[in-house]
Amino acid sequence: MQKLMVSHLTEYTFANFVTLEPHRLLLRPREGHDIRILSSRLDITPAYKIRWHRDVYDNNVATVTFQEAASSLSILSEVTLEHYEEAPLDFVVADYAVNYPFQYQAREESDLAPYLQPNYPADQAFLHIWLEQTGIGQGPLESYVLLDRLSKWIAQNLNYRMREEPGVQTPGETLSSGSGSCRDYAALYMEICRLLGLACRFVSGYLHASGTGIGYGSTHAWTEVYLPGPGWKGFDPTIGELTAIQHIPVAVARHPEWIPPVAGSFVGSTQTPTLTVNVQVNAL
Repeated sequence: MQKLMVSHLTEYTFANFVTLEPHRLLLRPREGHDIRILSSRLDITPAYKIRWHRDVYDNNVATVTFQEAASSLSILSEVTLEHYEEAPLDFVVADYAVNYPFQYQAREESDLAPYLQPNYPADQAFLHIWLEQTGIGQGPLESYVLLDRLSKWIAQNLNYRMREEPGVQTPGETLSSGSGSCRDYAALYMEICRLLGLACRFVSGYLHASGTGIGYGSTHAWTEVYLPGPGWKGFDPTIGELTAIQHIPVAVARHPEWIPPVAGSFVGSTQTPTLTVNVQVNAL
């Protein structure tokens, strides 16, 4: 077990006073058998009201409405948690899914259907050619070996770079440029898995990776693949490993554009606000 504290500060500074529209926050980690939240705190200015709910993906969503005009917006989330995922390789795949390719059982396939549909249909032909050229997915081979091979290929053959601009590159853009951020890698990994007939979803969260120089002090993104037996298993193509005790999932969705940590708008200024984000993940 590891005890961690996540501090995530988002600050917007506007050129003049603006009216803040409702903001949607995805900042509270997903609890389960592997993660237990000990305490959490949101400190927001200006004055606000907040409502919590769970969305269709069972994410913890906070909707914040503001009561006054403001020239700045500050959102500080602090969460202390215990993480128990210390043995990520300790899982057993169902017999019929040990080797790739396999067919999901009917009782799961209908629920997994949205996670098998491509997010980027225009890239499918390009990805088919890429798969043929690399040989990834050519069997026979174990399902886990395929997923691990793909994750490691992305980590070892593409150049990681932090991108400050919002949004996600298409898989074709990431492969053509040979570089991308963690969210670009996760989107690429997800699209290839779906092309191979494997259900998967995008995950946003945090990474406790002091000393690695990879995304430390920022949010992180990876992919979860549904394997019969263990269920949703996380693969991080940024580092080419299974997700483990250093990964803190916050939100999941079938499309990477749907779960930014902070989303909202404002009225009253034509100038782009100044944005400052500071994330720290520390062991306690």
